[in-house]
Amino acid sequence: MINYKEIIKRNPNKRFGKPCIRNTRITVFDVLGWLAAGMSYDEIIHDFPELTKDDIRACLAYAADREHKLQHAS
Repeated sequence: MINYKEIIKRNPNKRFGKPCIRNTRITVFDVLGWLAAGMSYDEIIHDFPELTKDDIRACLAYAADREHKLQHAS
């Protein structure tokens, strides 16, 4: 599994502190929404060339880890 902590960053001054990909303003939520809408990795990268496949995988890993933590918190 990819180490998303090297890619996903939170900055309170950017996108209201939502987790973003590196120094972009693209949030994990944005990427997950595009994937849920049926966009492929290649389509996302075509529309947002600053992203890589590892960035997209990092978003998935972040979401999986967050879900895991929520399950264990209840």
